Amino acid sequence: MKILVTGGCGFIGSAVIRHLISHTEHSVVNVDKLTYAANLESIAEVAESARYALERVDICDRQALGAVFARHQPDVVMHLAAETHVDRSISGADAFIQTNIVGTYTLLEVAREYWLQLDDMRKKAFRFHHVSTDEVFGDLADQVNAECLVVNAELNAGGANSPLSIHDSTLKAAAPFTESSAYAPSSPYSASKASSDHLVRAWHRTYGLPIVVSNCSNNYGPFQYPEKLIPLTIQNALAGKALPVYGQGNQSRDWLYVEDHARALLAVLTRGRVGETYNIGGNCERQNLEVVKSICAILDELAPLNERAQALSTHHSPPDIQHYDSLITFVADRPGHDVRYAIDASKITEEFGWKPQETFESGLRKTVEWYVLNGEW
Repeated sequence: MKILVTGGCGFIGSAVIRHLISHTEHSVVNVDKLTYAANLESIAEVAESARYALERVDICDRQALGAVFARHQPDVVMHLAAETHVDRSISGADAFIQTNIVGTYTLLEVAREYWLQLDDMRKKAFRFHHVSTDEVFGDLADQVNAECLVVNAELNAGGANSPLSIHDSTLKAAAPFTESSAYAPSSPYSASKASSDHLVRAWHRTYGLPIVVSNCSNNYGPFQYPEKLIPLTIQNALAGKALPVYGQGNQSRDWLYVEDHARALLAVLTRGRVGETYNIGGNCERQNLEVVKSICAILDELAPLNERAQALSTHHSPPDIQHYDSLITFVADRPGHDVRYAIDASKITEEFGWKPQETFESGLRKTVEWYVLNGEW
C-alpha cells in the first residue's frame, strides 16, 4: 500500500514514517512544507529507503498537491500536517487558520477529485485519515462546572435546601473524553483543529469521501521540537536555565508516547470503520508540575547538575543549586489555559486490541535519555 503522509517531517508524522518504513512493507510519500518545526533529521534513518519519497509542498497549494497525487497515485492519505503550538496560536493565529483550516479544505478537495477518478476497487479501499487532538473537546473542568450548574438548577427547582456547589468533590472527577464528547475549543489552535475535524466529516457526509478521524492526547518522545513542555524542560535544565511552569502547574494532561501513537494511527488507517472517530490516549494522566519534577529527577540521575556546573554559565547555574528542580520557576498562566484533558481510549482497544506499550515512567525515561544523548537537537 502506498500511503501519502502530510507533515511527515514533523514530530508525530516522522514517527509514523519511521514506523511504516522500518516495521511494514508499505510505501510512503511524505508531503511537507518544511516549516520551523519540521526537521529532515527526524526521518534520516529511513530517507534512503526505496519505499520513501519526499515532496516539499504546502498543503494550501492546490495545484502542487494535485500534481503529487497524480505522480504518486497513493492508496490512502494520512493527514498530520498542522500548526500545533497553543502559545504561538495566541500570539499569531493566522498561520493556524491557513494551515489547519484552509490547508485541510484544500487537501480534502484534491483527495476527493483524485478519489472520484479511481477504479471501483481502489475507490472502495481508499481512506482519508485525519489526525486531530483532544484539545478540540475543551476543558474537562469547564464541562464539569457546567454539569454542576445544571444539577444545582434542577435541585433548586425541586426545592432542595442545599444545592450542590460547582466545586463539589463528587463532581470534580469528570469522565475522560469519548468519541461523542461535545466540541468546546478554547484556543485559536484548538478552534482551528475543531474546524478541520468538521470539514473532514462534512466531506464524508456530503460527498461520500471515505474518512476516519482520530483524536489524540499529548504526545511526547524523541525528535520533538523544543517548544512543548517536555523537550523545553529537558533542554532548559541541561543548559542550567529556569524551568518555566504556568500558574501552579496543576494543569493535567494524558501523555502518549509518540511511537505508541504511530502504531495506533496505522491501526486506525487500516482497520478503522469509514466515518468513525477513534480517541487515542496513553492512560497516563499527570499534572504539569509532576511532569517537570519527574524530568528533573531523571536528569539528577543521568546528568547531575553539579557535574555540569563548570560547563554552564554561572548566571544560569549558581553554585548553591544541586538539583534540577531548584530551577523550577512559576510564571503567569497563559490566557484561556485548559485545566484538564483526559482520553477514554477504550474504543480503539476493544476494536483493534491496541494498548500503549510504554508507561509514562518508561516513556519519559527513554525521552530524557534521547535528549541527553542528542544535545545538538
